Amino acid sequence: MLDTPGPRGPPPGAAVSTEGSRAAEDAEHDEPDRPGESEAQRDDRNFIEQLNELRVVGIGVQVLFGFLLGLPFTNRFSRLDTAQRGVYLTTVTLAALSTVLLVAPVAYHRLLFRRHEKESVVRITNVMAIAGLATVGLAVSGAVVLVVTFVAPGAPAIVITGLVVCAFAGLWFALPLSRRDRDDRKDGEGRPGGGEHRGPAGQDQPARPTL
Repeated sequence: MLDTPGPRGPPPGAAVSTEGSRAAEDAEHDEPDRPGESEAQRDDRNFIEQLNELRVVGIGVQVLFGFLLGLPFTNRFSRLDTAQRGVYLTTVTLAALSTVLLVAPVAYHRLLFRRHEKESVVRITNVMAIAGLATVGLAVSGAVVLVVTFVAPGAPAIVITGLVVCAFAGLWFALPLSRRDRDDRKDGEGRPGGGEHRGPAGQDQPARPTL
């Protein structure tokens, strides 16, 4: 009776892909404050959070843009002087740029769909989102300048515009950036080796900020 050959195993020394090995590979990219989260899961979470934030900002930009587009067709638009018309055109341009930058992450992700570029998508669209927030702040400030110079020109317009600009700059940029720098300095002082942490294999790796 002949022995039927059974299934051949992998040659000696060959790497075997198993669920355990894949789980161990994903575990190497776990975040210290989110155990069990792989790098791919982190990228998916960050992108979803980013889209939710852009959805909130996008509603305000749409309202502002609609208001600005309809303004020239009102009766009082002809009463604006040359400087106010310049502010209006600048504000409309900033609102249009805000719309482009805030919608660009969706278009960028859609055109790179299923190309395994989620990490680069998150990184690049984050820059677009920050630039979009900057243009939104400038557009809203321009709209405030246009309205207050028409309603209450002079010192009240200067005071109100200054307060609005300082609020945007302080709450949207200065406050979070100062907190980020403070956290970076704290992490650098708390880790041996100038901000490095021990990796899974016992090797020193640069600290990676998490969100």
